[in-house]
Order: sequence, then structure tokens, then C-alpha cells
Amino acid sequence: MVSFIDEHRAQYGVEPICRELPIAPSVYYEAKARQTDPSLLPARSRRDAELVGEIERVHKANFRVYGARKVWRQLRRENVVAARCTVERLMRRMGLQGVVRGRRCRTTIADGAQRCRAIWSSAISGPRGPTSSGWPTSVCRSKRRRR
Repeated sequence: MVSFIDEHRAQYGVEPICRELPIAPSVYYEAKARQTDPSLLPARSRRDAELVGEIERVHKANFRVYGARKVWRQLRRENVVAARCTVERLMRRMGLQGVVRGRRCRTTIADGAQRCRAIWSSAISGPRGPTSSGWPTSVCRSKRRRR
């Protein structure tokens, strides 16, 4: 929204645009101040900016194999203090992930409906044919009334 206001502020002004949009003028002015002076950013944003470079460096130095836990441990060994959940969050945001061992790649996913149709048709056209009620007993069990 800040970029939209920037584009149209010369023609309409900031306050009239903010009156029509769901944004307070103070939020716009605060965002503009943060763009010009990075020291006004929240502490978490400043810390995240520092950690992103460190995480990227460790991940790349280890052949892009390390996951969040190993990157976090390596950062601790290098005396870079960061919480594991922070490393996980930043790696997710950057699109980094480690290699997963022990799981096979699933290339084909069976169609469950196809299998059910095959069971159904084999039950109906089996060696004995349908039951007297017309329904195969192996697939559909009849409900008995208890008296």
C-alpha cells in the first residue's frame, strides 16, 4: 500500500488516500521513515537481516545439505547466538532446506477409486456371481436386524 500511496500522493495527498484505504497515515509515515533510516526498524528485523547472511553462508559452505538443526548447531559452534526456531523461520522464508535421508521419493500415487472399482467388479463377476440379493457379500455386508 505504501508504494500505491507513493504513486498517487502528488495528485491526491497522503491523508485523503489513507481515508479511502484501510491504512492510517501514521503507518505510512512510519514505513517511509524505516525505508530511509534502517535504525528505526524493529530489533527483530535488524537481527533477522544479520542472521540471514550467516545462515546462507553456513548452508552454502556445507553443500546445501544442512537442515535447520545442523545450521543452528554450526552457528552455535561459531558463537553466533540464535534460537533454533529463528533459524527454522528464516530458512523457511529463504526457501532453504536440508537433504532428507531415509525416505524414498514417491513417484506414483495409486488411485484408490480405481482399486475399489476393480475389487467391486471382481466381486460381482466372480466365479459364483452375485448373491440372491444382487449384492456381493465380500464388498457389502448386509445389515441384520436384531430383535
